[in-house]
Amino acid sequence: MIYLINQTTFQQYEDITVNIKPERLKVFIKKAQELDLKPFLGHALYYDFLSHFNEDGTLQNDAPQPYKDLLNGSEYLDDYGHIVLYEGLAPTMVYFTFARFIENDAVHYTATGPVIKRHENGDALTSPEVVKLVQQQRSIANAYANDIEKFLWDNKADFPLWRYNAKNKSSRQAGPRIRGVDKTDFNYPGSYNNYNLTITEFLN
Repeated sequence: MIYLINQTTFQQYEDITVNIKPERLKVFIKKAQELDLKPFLGHALYYDFLSHFNEDGTLQNDAPQPYKDLLNGSEYLDDYGHIVLYEGLAPTMVYFTFARFIENDAVHYTATGPVIKRHENGDALTSPEVVKLVQQQRSIANAYANDIEKFLWDNKADFPLWRYNAKNKSSRQAGPRIRGVDKTDFNYPGSYNNYNLTITEFLN
């Protein structure tokens, strides 16, 4: 598994305790890459991008320059002649990872089921407070993701594998999103003619 960021990268943006084991953080980095970044970039671009990395997570020396700019950031002129300072993938990945870490770290799984964690040096956050904090981190991640999107649009000739998908943009927003409606027989038993019935007639 190739990880695009590590604990050192993380600490450039958020003040996290050094007691968090790198292996534990990698669990959430992987989820952020697979569940947040991959749908955003699209599978074709994502996997081609990763194919230019070494096993230690560093970009290969002969990787295409556009991929180096995508990862590390760059300064360029947009179509209007304005200077754009693009920071790269790191901040987006950090805050998507941080959101997933906070969400998971609030719960401890025991033999009898999940429980809210208790801490000796402070009170655990309530569920609404955790949700709010997670949404805040995802909002920051989304703001940086918008910069990635602009970078890809402004340099679209260098990224022929990228395909913009509005559904992926809406799905990465904080909070639940409906991606589609299941109209199979499981939810709508019978034929399509039943769809026009009133609820009482449908249940009968």
